[in-house]
Amino acid sequence: MLELYQKIKSLREQQNMSQDELAKRTGYTSRTSIAKIEAGKIDLPQSKIALFADALDTTVAYLMGWEEETNKTKAPPALTKKDERDIEKILAAAREQLENQEGLMFDGDPASPEAIESILSAMELGLQAAKMRNKEKYTPKKYRQK
Repeated sequence: MLELYQKIKSLREQQNMSQDELAKRTGYTSRTSIAKIEAGKIDLPQSKIALFADALDTTVAYLMGWEEETNKTKAPPALTKKDERDIEKILAAAREQLENQEGLMFDGDPASPEAIESILSAMELGLQAAKMRNKEKYTPKKYRQK
C-alpha cells in the first residue's frame, strides 16, 4: 500500500497542487490529513481511492499499481521542429529517387506524379507515427512532459 501513497504525493507534486487543494478536492477538511495519507500513516478506504484518482486526473488502476503508467496525465509526444526537418529530408531524398527511377510501374503503367505524391504522403504519415512512438518509448520518464 505504500506505493499508493507515494503515487498520490508524486502526482500531486507533478501537478503543482498543494495539500490543501487536494484535501478540498477529496473531501478532507485539512492538509494534515493529506500529509498523513502521503506518509502512509492513514489507510484509505476504497471509496476514497476513486476520489483521489479523479482529483489527480488519473485512474484507480494506476494508483493501485495495476497499470504501469497513468493514462489521463500522460501527454502525447509531440514532434519538434528538428523532427519535422528530419522527416522533410527523408521525404526529399525519397522524392528524388522516385522521380528519377526508370521503369517505376504500378499495375503495368508508369508511376504518375499523383502516385508518387500518394507514396510520399503515406511515407510522411508513417515517419511521423514512428517518430512519436519512438519518443514515447525511448524518452526517459524524467524528461517526459506531463
